[in-house]
Parts: sequence; C-alpha cells; structure tokens
Amino acid sequence: MRSVWEGLVLLAVLVAGVAYAQEPHTRLEDLHGKTILVFTPHPDDEVFGAGGTIALLNRNKNKVILAIYTNDDKGSLDPDMSREKLAQIRKLEEEKSEALLGTPKENILWLGYDDGMLEYAPTPHLVEQATEIIRRVRPDVLLSVDPGEYYERWHKTDHRMASFNTVDAVRAAEFWLYFPNQKLEMGLQPYRVPELYFFYPTPQETNYSVVIDDLLEAKIRSLTAQVSQFSPSEDKYRADWDPKDLSSTLDGLKKMQTRKDGHYVESFRFATGFNQE
Repeated sequence: MRSVWEGLVLLAVLVAGVAYAQEPHTRLEDLHGKTILVFTPHPDDEVFGAGGTIALLNRNKNKVILAIYTNDDKGSLDPDMSREKLAQIRKLEEEKSEALLGTPKENILWLGYDDGMLEYAPTPHLVEQATEIIRRVRPDVLLSVDPGEYYERWHKTDHRMASFNTVDAVRAAEFWLYFPNQKLEMGLQPYRVPELYFFYPTPQETNYSVVIDDLLEAKIRSLTAQVSQFSPSEDKYRADWDPKDLSSTLDGLKKMQTRKDGHYVESFRFATGFNQE
C-alpha cells in the first residue's frame, strides 16, 4: 500500500513539474498592449529583479501596474533619520526610479505596511487586499517575488510574506466565495491569472530569461535614482550622489547583473496552472 501511495505522490510531483515547465503562450518580450501587474515587497525589489523587463514591457506599450506592500520606512543606518521622513523619501525615489523605466506614478499602488512588519499584518486582510487588486486590475501577466528563493525560505522578512501572500491571492482571486463581498458589494468578478513570472528565482528553478542588453543602462540608472538605498546615503542621508560614489556604484551594479550566453539577462521562474493543484 505504501508503494502505491509513494507512486501517487511521485506522479503528483511530476504533474506539478509539468505545470512549472510549460512554455508561455507569448514571450514577455513579444507582449504588446497587455496589462502587467507586479507585486513587490519594497520599493526597489522589482527594479533589482525585473527592472529591465519592466522597461521593455513599457516600451512595448503594455500597461505596467505596481503593487508595493511596504513603505520601506526602516532601512536606514542614519541616526538622525525618522520613519516618516524615510517613507516619504522612498516614495519619491520609487516614483523617479520607475519613471526612468516608463511607469507613471499613477500606476503605483502602495499598500502602506511598515517595513519589517508585513508578517505581523492580519493575514486574511492582507490576502483580501491583494485579491482585490488582482480582480480589479485583471492582469494578463503577473510578476512577483519567487516564494521558493533562498532568502524567502530562511529569513523572516517582508520578502517571504509578500511572496506567499501574492500566491495565495492568485488562487483566491479565481473563486468568488473567497471574499464574496468583492463581487456583491464592489462588482469585482473572479479572475484567473493566466501566467506568472517569479523574479529572484533559485538558479536550479530558473526556466525563463529576458535579454536586457539594450536596457541595462536604464535599469542601473533606475536603481541609482533610489539614492537612500545605497551607501553612503544609507549611512548618512544625502539626496544626491557624490560623483565618485555614483561611478563605483554603477560599475558594481553592472558587474552584479546576471549574464547568459554573452548577454545581460533577468531570470524568472515561469509558472501557470499550479495554483489549481
């Protein structure tokens, strides 16, 4: 009996694996006129993980909408910094950063949770919020942090909560009896997300790459627009860059970018249909 059970478990794993390994209907690079929803734990994560891809999607006349879970109000070593001031700095920097990628600030949704506190938020409410966004936006493609990445597995962090909460909301959005008030009171219909791409994947689970050779400069400039995220501004806040610090940071970011077959790429784990398992 045990061997039968083990065989069924193996079959389920193989079936799930097929769902993860499917090819997308249309490559991200070829999407035009579509709606793309990006969930990110903090302002800057989506740029580190998918900034070049976001720039490409915007360039191809897709509508990119960002949903940012936290206000990133604690990530400073400056003893004179306040949470309120940092949250406002990060908001303005994010708007400038995304503008360089082609995303207008009106397409940025702030859920407003305090930095480091996402895992302590009321879980049903958090899932309900993300579910409402999915049902309202009705994206053709959704991008989010990979829930299987090492950082999410081993650290109690906003990254982990954001990744798992988004996946839970993707599933809930399909079935109207999850948060039925959204249909009965808001007129939001159930919605099945067709395709998902997870950024920050583990190397062994990466199954999709986007070449960003001609967009690398835009990505790096977008990142450095978030001055407070980098040293020395992280240590003692200043609103601009010292030219020497900027030059070394630009070089460092370029060296950090993943390369594959002689190209700069952004890596993803593509998935579809797994949320039905």
